[in-house]
Amino acid sequence: MQTVAPTQLERVADGTLVISWSNGEVRKYTVQELRSSCPCATCRQESASAGAEMFPVLSTVGQETLQIAGMTPMGNYAYAIEFSDGHNTGIYAFPLLRSLGEPA
Repeated sequence: MQTVAPTQLERVADGTLVISWSNGEVRKYTVQELRSSCPCATCRQESASAGAEMFPVLSTVGQETLQIAGMTPMGNYAYAIEFSDGHNTGIYAFPLLRSLGEPA
């Protein structure tokens, strides 16, 4: 079984990230969605302790300026994403990325 992997990453003018996948799918992601879906242990613990209530990761001011500062491939299975708020511990496996965003 072949893993579906990104073939192209593109940041567009409105700040969204567009990923083209090897199966032909193209998805777009907001930076806030990626940051809010961070899979790192700290963020997962914060989400679990919040219970059923959703909580903002950043203030409204922070959300307006949140950017992707960098993306680093992690082998052939994931990307580490660094955000402009300094957070950089989330490793986004390809299946997680494919479950987020919306068709472009």
